[in-house]
Amino acid sequence: MKRAATLSALVCLLAITAAAPAAPSAPAARESAHKGTLLDSVPKKGVLRVCTTGDYAPFTKLDPADGTYTGVDIDMARDLAKSLDAKPKFVATTWANLTKDVASRRCDIGVGGVSITLPRARQVYFSEPTREDGKTPVVRCADKDKFGAGTLADIDKPGTTVIVNPGGTNEQFARAHIKQATIKLHPENTTIFQEIIDGRADVMMTDASETLYQSKIHPELCSLHPEKPFTFSEKAYATPRGDDEFLEYADQFVHLAKHDGTYAKYEAEWMK
Repeated sequence: MKRAATLSALVCLLAITAAAPAAPSAPAARESAHKGTLLDSVPKKGVLRVCTTGDYAPFTKLDPADGTYTGVDIDMARDLAKSLDAKPKFVATTWANLTKDVASRRCDIGVGGVSITLPRARQVYFSEPTREDGKTPVVRCADKDKFGAGTLADIDKPGTTVIVNPGGTNEQFARAHIKQATIKLHPENTTIFQEIIDGRADVMMTDASETLYQSKIHPELCSLHPEKPFTFSEKAYATPRGDDEFLEYADQFVHLAKHDGTYAKYEAEWMK
């Protein structure tokens, strides 16, 4: 009786095993893994949607007259699109919404001097960094001696007006460190440096790369210690969370551009 019961159980087990679906083959598993990745859909559509603010030269600059974008990261985005057999479609965004737009798939990638931060990294993936950067002051050259070594203590004094653009890391840095000087918000990043030139503000603390560019096009402005900024940061490109294949491709693209001279060439056109 016991042997008959054992045989009966074995027969049932074999029947269940035979009826179970076979495990997917390796090619099928790979095909499933790649379903939905931008690495496949961008070449298929022939369009790479690029979110950018257009207000942060030398990385992204919008010409309001004809709607064209230029900048270091705009050139890189065009190269990235070309490498994917696609054309770039630039999508206007703001600093407050850039990572949200990438996360919601309103665009495929976010570029334009985007600094890596932990809050942003909770919303999007970041590619291999394109460059190191950090906050440093820019002032009128005529007032340079007034700020001594350009330390935070030299800047954070009553009577000094620190101007910032809202919604980004510049405002966050200013609010965290400025306690005695006046903080003035200016919504237009494209005209904010003119406020300093015209005397309506004294200092802006922004990324060293931007201060170098602005002092190049505005000889009235001087960047203070851009080689030794207050903070450490890195800039990179934002891609949607969950799309590991596309992130890996963006990483490889940036890595090659940094080591074959492409990225350095684009930066030199704006900053040197």
